[in-house]
Amino acid sequence: MAGKKRSSSSMEEPTEEQTEKAMASIPSSSKVSEKLKQMERRKVRKALDKERRRVASEGNQKSESKSESNTEEEQNPESELKQESKEPVTSVASTSLTQPGLHLDLFRGLSSQESSVREEAAERLVRELRDVQRSYEESNGENGEQGDPVKLEAEKDDGMENCAPSLRYAIRRFIRGVSSSREFARQGFALALAAVVAEIHAIKLDSLMKFIVEELEVSSGMKGQEAKDNLLGRLFAYASIARSSRISEQWMSDKNSSIVKDFVAEVTSLAAKKRYLSEPAVSVILDLVNKLPEEAVLTQVLEAPDLKDWFERAAKFGDPDALFLALKLQERVKAENDVLGNLLPCPFSADKFFARDHLLFLSPCFKESTFCLPRLHGLWPVVVNMLLPDMPALEETNPTNRSTKKHKKSKKGNSSEDSSVNLCNFCEVVIESSLLFSSHDRKCLALNILLLTLPKLSASNLQVILSSKVVYCLMDILSNKSSWLYKAGQHFLTEVMNFVGENLDRRIAAIVSLQKHSRGRFDNITKTQTVKQLIAKFDNADGCMHFVDSLISLFVDEGPISDEPSDQSQTTDENSEVGSAEDKDPLTNGNGTGSDTLKNWVIDTMPRVIKNLKLNSNLKTLTDEEIVRFSEDKFKVQAAIMKFLTVQGLFTASLGTEVTSFELQEKFTWPKAAIPNALRESCIRQLQVLLEEAQKSEGARILNEIEPNDLASYFTRFVETVSSIPSVSLFTALGDEDDKAFKKLLKMESKLSNEERKVSPGTDSSRMHAMRFLLMQLLLQILLHPGEFHEAAIDLTICCKKAFSFLSQGNSEEEEEEEEGSAPQFMDVLVDTFLSLLPHSSGPLNYAIEQVFRCFCDEVTDAGLIRMLRIVKKELNPRHLAPAEEDSGDEDEDDFLEIEEDDEVAGDGGAGLSDESEGIAEPGSVVDADDEDREDGMDVDSATNEDDENEDSDGMDDDAMFRMDAYLAAMFNEKRTSGNDSAAQSQFLSFKFRVLSLLEIYLQKNSGKAQALTVYSFLVQAYVKSHANTGGEQFRQRITGILQRKIFKAKEYPKFPENQVETLKTLIEKSLKLVSRSRFKDVSSLAQNATFWLLKITTSMNCANPELESVVEVFRNTLVDYFNNKKSRLKLGFVKEVVRRYPWVGTPLYGLLIEKCCSTKAEFRQIETLDLLDFIMKSYEKDSSCSSKLVKKHLKIICELIGKLLTNMPQKQSRRADVRRFCTRVLNVVSGLKLNKKFIERLTPEVCTLCEAQLGAAFKPFKTEE
Repeated sequence: MAGKKRSSSSMEEPTEEQTEKAMASIPSSSKVSEKLKQMERRKVRKALDKERRRVASEGNQKSESKSESNTEEEQNPESELKQESKEPVTSVASTSLTQPGLHLDLFRGLSSQESSVREEAAERLVRELRDVQRSYEESNGENGEQGDPVKLEAEKDDGMENCAPSLRYAIRRFIRGVSSSREFARQGFALALAAVVAEIHAIKLDSLMKFIVEELEVSSGMKGQEAKDNLLGRLFAYASIARSSRISEQWMSDKNSSIVKDFVAEVTSLAAKKRYLSEPAVSVILDLVNKLPEEAVLTQVLEAPDLKDWFERAAKFGDPDALFLALKLQERVKAENDVLGNLLPCPFSADKFFARDHLLFLSPCFKESTFCLPRLHGLWPVVVNMLLPDMPALEETNPTNRSTKKHKKSKKGNSSEDSSVNLCNFCEVVIESSLLFSSHDRKCLALNILLLTLPKLSASNLQVILSSKVVYCLMDILSNKSSWLYKAGQHFLTEVMNFVGENLDRRIAAIVSLQKHSRGRFDNITKTQTVKQLIAKFDNADGCMHFVDSLISLFVDEGPISDEPSDQSQTTDENSEVGSAEDKDPLTNGNGTGSDTLKNWVIDTMPRVIKNLKLNSNLKTLTDEEIVRFSEDKFKVQAAIMKFLTVQGLFTASLGTEVTSFELQEKFTWPKAAIPNALRESCIRQLQVLLEEAQKSEGARILNEIEPNDLASYFTRFVETVSSIPSVSLFTALGDEDDKAFKKLLKMESKLSNEERKVSPGTDSSRMHAMRFLLMQLLLQILLHPGEFHEAAIDLTICCKKAFSFLSQGNSEEEEEEEEGSAPQFMDVLVDTFLSLLPHSSGPLNYAIEQVFRCFCDEVTDAGLIRMLRIVKKELNPRHLAPAEEDSGDEDEDDFLEIEEDDEVAGDGGAGLSDESEGIAEPGSVVDADDEDREDGMDVDSATNEDDENEDSDGMDDDAMFRMDAYLAAMFNEKRTSGNDSAAQSQFLSFKFRVLSLLEIYLQKNSGKAQALTVYSFLVQAYVKSHANTGGEQFRQRITGILQRKIFKAKEYPKFPENQVETLKTLIEKSLKLVSRSRFKDVSSLAQNATFWLLKITTSMNCANPELESVVEVFRNTLVDYFNNKKSRLKLGFVKEVVRRYPWVGTPLYGLLIEKCCSTKAEFRQIETLDLLDFIMKSYEKDSSCSSKLVKKHLKIICELIGKLLTNMPQKQSRRADVRRFCTRVLNVVSGLKLNKKFIERLTPEVCTLCEAQLGAAFKPFKTEE
């Protein structure tokens, strides 16, 4: 039968097991014998079979007229019986043409997964049962249904005598269905039971409740799932009664009825049986309460038995369900009643409920509400609604409206203050004390509760819930991805971000809370970008200004910064390391106090705010007014940040912590605790960054002739004004020299600023503007490093007077003091000053130097250029002493600074040259002179005659040389004392990079000048020498980039007169030597590109052939070395490319190549030479005159070469093909020039025979000449 299907209207055939279960549900006397029971079962089985056959036959006859009987889903009868456990297996009434009946298949729809199917089945059941009951009542209980029903169960005293048999059967089946655990049976049967009880008033409630207890009684023998099903069945049945509204209707009709008390007592008793029944039982009671009038709640519900006892023991044992019920009852009746016990204060008010003592009393209830996780207990929405009763009005996202709102008192101002106090108490007692310092479940509950409060929070209250302990707990969770609560922490943080949204006040409150309690390290500890993303949203001036004000308040505020937690072990989970807060506090990072760490974050964040300010649209589409407005707004933010950094970094107040400037009409505040020097230095560095960003943003400052706001000038006036306040002074006392330089820099900047406003935009204006920023950067550098920069500052002021003539007017006395001797050129002094600053300048100072150099680089002298190039070429190397000299004491102490100037590299680890190569890095490699560093690349003769000066002092005045060499000496001394030269090398390498940047700027404007050749020469030498040092890869890449972009591929190249060919010849010779002897591929590649560039310059000079012959001679010597020396690494492919670009090089080399090809013993080189010869001959195919001269001149040796090639053919097939191709090319060229006869005359008979045999058809035209 398991494989058959039947009509939905047919009866199910029960199995033996189901029959036994059905019979077991019928109560019987204990005196009936077992034999009678078995006989009764057999009678029931026969009756079932008989009824099934009769109903089946009637169903077949009425299949056409009863369409609904064919719409139900067919099911396997045996499996259906297994699904409906404890169901009777017979129908109590069959369908009839005259009497209503009950369709059993409708019960199947009650357990459907689809809610619509369950609802439809319940509705149809209600209709049919209502009709059956009406028919039963009309017939006075006699034969209310068609035919004699088969009574499957014995008559019971269940109090339902007025109900039709089908209704009694249905109720029993509903009650058994709500105890079924399969699929959605409980929901469906409970729905049907509620609908039937509500519709059919013949059902007595007291009898129904008694029947529920009897049917679903849990005996002592029941265990596990069976007992649980019965208990849940009772719960669902009670819920159906409560939702049917019959209880309230019955009480309203008879107020003396005890049905309400009885019902509440039954549900309360059920709730006490199992923990998981308590919360849904409360829900059932509340469903009833919502349907009852207030009078019934007071006199019936609150007076129910055991309810008061439940409330009284709730706080002691921690019962959140009782507290939830008490709050809901209080909310419903709003009356004082001692039944609620101590759970609620009397008289009740939200303020008393959220008092600290009362919250501590209820703490056990709050803790135990974790049993239903991950679902949040119904208690918490009620508590949160009391805590934050009113939704806050939408806060203004436009901060400009705040000032007007600040003084308006709301009608609910007191209520708002009370809510804030209650929220503080709630967070401190419940969240922090009770839940956070407890188990993982309670931590998760705390986070969920806080999320529940978010929609009701104002911006000010956001800082209350993001307290120190909450933030610390959040950091502890998110710092470890293996934490059990990691996803919960991520979810909490995401929801906070969503709540903040675009609201300015909330964003500021969130940032301040997270950073204040994490001491500025929230993102670092949690490994997130939370704070960074929040800060990035400040993209308008108003938002940035209010954020800056908040940061200033956070910096100055002396409020306590928590060092939570005191008990480290309570805030970490089992996967976290446990230890003392002092041993591993992540917030201090081992540096200073938490307050200093937070203040340092504030200082670092200030300049980053400016970067977020952006125009909302393309610059080209904006009007001048919009651009001016944006510029003004940005300047306001810059000025606010600049004033804060200046006040906190440069100045200190001698009287108190607040000073008012009447001139500026501003009040300046300092923290009560003294600011450490490290923080002051950080302020100064950020000031430098701020000035640098302001200078960079003024790149397009002449746009539409709109005058920008000048931050450098504003900074100067602000410093002068604050310095004039009597009770304010610089935080550190400057020495006489530093103080003099400080004042001169301020005075010079003011003069330049005033003059800049007078002149029109142009070169002078740009120079003054760049110089002013450099003066301010140097001023700040003096404060950072007292005693180190005053000389450079004085020199820079002198350079300003030389550069700008208006500064020297009326200062004759000062000029006489400053120019006692012969003054060097202005640009040499400026370059020397830059070289003295660059080794230890900050990034912003370096940028300011580059901008000034960009404005003045056209005036750089050859001597100044050489001084910069010498820095790039220098190497820091210790003196290598012989073993006998190592113990010689300190006799060489005065010469501890050794700057390697010898370009000769010894051994394999040098510049990558072979032993026989001197390389381009040797002394005199650019020109044959002993002091090459003085060579400018143009005047060779004058340069070679310079002598007697030591290389380290050439071209530098004493002061500049002393400053620069003192710095280099300090680096070398550090290297020697520490035994590790990595730090010194790194510092010196950084110095070189900065000089290279200046050289790159120089080449941008001067690539067509002759000095470019000088720069090329020194850079190639530095590139080759860098291979002797490890870690120079980045340095070499920088040089390569400059050579390629600014020299080799520049739009302009140097132009020289014809008398300078020798200079180029020398450079080409050195380049070819690198190409042929370098062991490094990058050196060889660079030398090849250099050769092409030098030949390009040589070709552009339009020299006569005799002058070009010297250049060709260089290539001739290189090729001779290639054939004679096995160590040569020259690639003839490179020579072939040279010949392709510059054919005048290849023609004179043709004879040498043929001669060497004949004499060489290296087969590989011979074949490569043939390819080069073939290429040269091919290049003259279109010029018959030149081709004829070339062949006629070398015809004899060509014939010798062919004879040797054909006599000694290579063994490899590919090389044999190369030989035949070359010979065929020669024959074709000779034949084309009609030199066949002369060619044959010079061939021996043996060679002719070989040509005929090896070359075949190509040689046939020559046979006629024999």
